[in-house]
Amino acid sequence: MEMDSLPNGNSAAASPPQNPTPAAAGGMTPFPKLTQLTEALKLEHQFLRVPFEHYKKTIRTNHRAVEKEITSVISNVADVSDSENFSKDDAVNHLTSLVSRLQGLKRKLEEGSRTEHLQAQKCRARLNHLESADAENLAEWNNTRVKRILVDYMLRMSYYETAEKLAESSNIQDLVDIEVFQEAKKVIDALQNKEVAPALAWCSDNKSRLKKSKSKFEFQLRLQEFIELVRGENNLRAITYARKYLAPWGATHMKELQRVMATLAFKSNTECTTYKALFEPKQWDFLVDQFKQEFCKLYGMTLEPLLNIYLQAGLSALNTPYPYSVICEYFCWLHL
Repeated sequence: MEMDSLPNGNSAAASPPQNPTPAAAGGMTPFPKLTQLTEALKLEHQFLRVPFEHYKKTIRTNHRAVEKEITSVISNVADVSDSENFSKDDAVNHLTSLVSRLQGLKRKLEEGSRTEHLQAQKCRARLNHLESADAENLAEWNNTRVKRILVDYMLRMSYYETAEKLAESSNIQDLVDIEVFQEAKKVIDALQNKEVAPALAWCSDNKSRLKKSKSKFEFQLRLQEFIELVRGENNLRAITYARKYLAPWGATHMKELQRVMATLAFKSNTECTTYKALFEPKQWDFLVDQFKQEFCKLYGMTLEPLLNIYLQAGLSALNTPYPYSVICEYFCWLHL
C-alpha cells in the first residue's frame, strides 16, 4: 500500500518516530493555567452561596418584623376609630404612643437597611474577587484562597479569635464567613451548657426552610427538653409540655414519641438500657452535631472543613500512577 506524500515530498513512512514527551508518557498532560483557573472556580459554590443565604435571611427577618409591627399598629388604630369609649384625650395619647412605635420601627428599618447593605457589599466583594482571577495573578489569587480555607477551618474548629486575626491581617474579612459562624457559636455554646432556648429560636427563624428539608432538629430539641423535665421529676409539667409541643409531631414520629413518653415510668438513674440512653449526657453532644449538620445544610456549606477536603483530594492523588512531577504541579495549584 502506498503512503500519501507529505507537502515536502517525504512520505509519512519516512518520518522518524517522535519521542513521547514526559507528560504524554505518564498518561496525563499538566493543566495549563487557564484550565487550572477554570477548575478552581468550579469549587467556589460555597464561597458565593453562604453570604447570599445570609443576605436572604436578613431580608426575611426584617420583612417579618416590619409586617408584624405594621399589622399591630393598624389594628390599634382601627380599635381607636371603632371604639366609642375613648375620650378625645385618650385617643390622642393612644395615637401618640403609636407614633412612638412607628418611630422605633423606622429606626429598626434604618438599622436593617444598613445590615442588608453591608451584606450586599460582601456578596459584591466576592463576585469581584472571582472576576479578578486570571492566569497572570493565579499565584496571588491561590494564596488568598489558602488563607480563606484556613479561616474556614479555624472557624469550624472554634478558633474564632485566631480566625478573626488571620482575616484581618490578610484583609479578607469580606471573603470569609466569620459572622455566620458566630451566629452558630451562640447556639452551640448554649447546647453545650444544656440550654435549648437559642436553638429553638434559631429553628423558629428558619422554620420554613427546615420544614422544606424535613428536618427533625426541632423535634429532637423538644424531646430533650421533655427528658430534662422528667429528670427533674417534674412529671406534671412534662405531660403538659408533651401535649403542647410533642403531640403535633405524633403523626410523623410516633415511635420515638412513645419511647420518650415511657420515661415517665422510669427514674433518670434507671438501669433499663432502652431508657437509660435517653438520660445520658452524650445526648447533648448529639444535638450539637445535629445542629452543625442542619446549619451547614441551610447555608449550603460542606459538612467537612474545606481544608480536609483539599487534603484528602491531594493525598488520594499520591496513590495514582501519574508521574511525581505532575502531582507536584497539582499540589502547587492547590497550595497545599
